[in-house]
Amino acid sequence: MQFVTRAQWGARPSRYPLTYIGSTRGVKIHYEGTAVPVSLARPENHGQCAARVRAIQASHLANTKENYSDIAYNAIVCPHGHVFEGRGAHKKTGANGNSSLNSAHYAVCAMLGDSGLTTPTDAQLAGLRDAVEWLRKSGGAGDEIKGHRDGFATACPGPALYAWVRKGAPRPGGTTQPKPKPSAYEPFPGADWFKRNPRSPIVTAMGRRLVAVGCSAYREGPGPQWTEADRQSYARWQRDLGYRGDDADGWPGRASWDALKVPKV
Repeated sequence: MQFVTRAQWGARPSRYPLTYIGSTRGVKIHYEGTAVPVSLARPENHGQCAARVRAIQASHLANTKENYSDIAYNAIVCPHGHVFEGRGAHKKTGANGNSSLNSAHYAVCAMLGDSGLTTPTDAQLAGLRDAVEWLRKSGGAGDEIKGHRDGFATACPGPALYAWVRKGAPRPGGTTQPKPKPSAYEPFPGADWFKRNPRSPIVTAMGRRLVAVGCSAYREGPGPQWTEADRQSYARWQRDLGYRGDDADGWPGRASWDALKVPKV
C-alpha cells in the first residue's frame, strides 16, 4: 500500500476530538461528486493530489451546515493508487449521511467526479482495496463493501464506481472479497430488541462483558432480564468509547456492540 499520513499531506488539526469507534460492519465507497479534471490522472500530476486532499479538508471545515470536525472521510484514494489518511482508523466518519450510518461503516473517497474524471483507474481501484484492507486490519472494519447510496439517497459514488462495488469490489485482475469468517461473538440483535425489555442469555452475556471492562452499574446480577442497571452500565461503556450526549444513552448500537465483543451464547 502506498500510504500517505496526515502529516505527510499537511492535514490541519481536527476542530474537536473525533469520536472513537471500535469496529464497523464494513466500508462505504464515495466519490467527490463535483468536477474532477481528467488531467489529474496523468502520472506527472500526482504532485497535485496532496493539495486536493487539503482542499477537501478545507471545504469540510468551512461547511457550517454539517459542522464537520475534520475531513469527513477515513481515507481518500487518488487516481495513482495512493491512500491518503483522512480521519483514520477507529474514528467515526462524518460522510455517510447520519449518525447511525456513520457508526455502521467507514467512508473511503475516490478522487472521482460527476464530470471530468468519472472512471476509476486500475491503480485507483487497487488503492481502494488497499484502503479497505487497511481499515479491516487496523480499524476493525467488517466484510461489507457498499456504496454511499446504499442506505442514503444520493448518486454517490457515481455509476462507474458503484458498478465496481456491485461486482464485489474486485482488485484489477479479478480478486474479490474474501468470504466472511464465522464470528466468535454474539451478533447485534438490533436496537429495537433491547427496547422491548428482552429476557435472554444474551443480556446476561452482555452484562458480564460490561462488568469485565469496568463499566458495571449493577447492584446484583447481571441476569437475563434487561433492566435499567443494564442500560446504565451500557451508557458507561458508550462513554468509555468516547460517545457523548444522545449517543451515550445506554441503548446499544451496532458499532458499540461490536466493540464490546459479547461471546456467543
